[in-house]
Amino acid sequence: MGNKTSAPQTVYLRGIVLVALCLPLFAAPRPSNGGYEVTRKIEIPGQGGWDYLTVDDAARRLYVSHGTQVEVLDVDSGAIVGKIPNTLGVHGIAIAPEQGRGFVSNGQSSTVTVFDLKTLKPIREVTVGKKPDAIIYDPATSHVFAFNGGDNSASVIDAADAKVVGKIDLGGGPEFAVADGNGFVFNNLEDESQVVKIDSRKMTVEKRWPTAPCQSPSSMAMDRLNHRLFIGCRSRVMAVMNADTGEVITTLPIGDHVDATAFDPETRLIFNSNGEGTVSVIRQATPDKYSSVQTVKTLPRAKTMALDAKTHRLFLSTAEAGQFEVLVVGKAD
Repeated sequence: MGNKTSAPQTVYLRGIVLVALCLPLFAAPRPSNGGYEVTRKIEIPGQGGWDYLTVDDAARRLYVSHGTQVEVLDVDSGAIVGKIPNTLGVHGIAIAPEQGRGFVSNGQSSTVTVFDLKTLKPIREVTVGKKPDAIIYDPATSHVFAFNGGDNSASVIDAADAKVVGKIDLGGGPEFAVADGNGFVFNNLEDESQVVKIDSRKMTVEKRWPTAPCQSPSSMAMDRLNHRLFIGCRSRVMAVMNADTGEVITTLPIGDHVDATAFDPETRLIFNSNGEGTVSVIRQATPDKYSSVQTVKTLPRAKTMALDAKTHRLFLSTAEAGQFEVLVVGKAD
């Protein structure tokens, strides 16, 4: 990304409850036919570019990359509650709640800033590969993965002691990534039109899967329960991939210049934010059946996005007439 401006089924038989444990896990979706729109604009002072946003669901904070710092907002009120300064060329923010730490990728300095989640005060800077961009936390291993666009690698940081413990050659230009919670991390290689499956413990690439007919994959989200990857592609489609086999199950049309994808496990909606100024909304009926339900109009360049799973609202960064702001997208009252 650059600083670019089933649950087990229960059967009742003669008073005996039989639990069919062998059936696939899939929770029925809460019905939704779209109805999303921009409900609010939060103005943030200062100039500069922007990239990723991250929601800390438990702490109710929204981290927003902005120029050379990270703006920290209260998710519910929209009030600015702090900032993390001196993050040159900031791209992404990863949250490691078990360690009480956050991690910021700084593209210009090729470092990761480690900060305290309670006080927001920086703890230290860790040198990583060239031009770190996307950054995620894997709770299964307590590893932070910083994906370096300058040398096509991933730097692995131990979240507990904030030290680099490994570096992985990816063999292509990394974009966004997700962790499955079971010790595997998946990352897009945009220039290769591939997804790599990384073993978090071994710190090695285990699988390489083509994303065709999706080309130039740039964003990713995951249905962890059903092992499905949702991959936003610059060829204006979203691919659904089986995370166990790498099979592309289907593709659906989305808007131009997608840069973020989010999955809401409660509503079973998948959101793709596009630089053209739209959010493409897709509904998951079953793990293998999907349909487009809405195109939400936002603003041009509002292509990075975060989802608040509690309120089902989306947050997108952009600038309008020189004013940096965060758009809030949700259901109309």
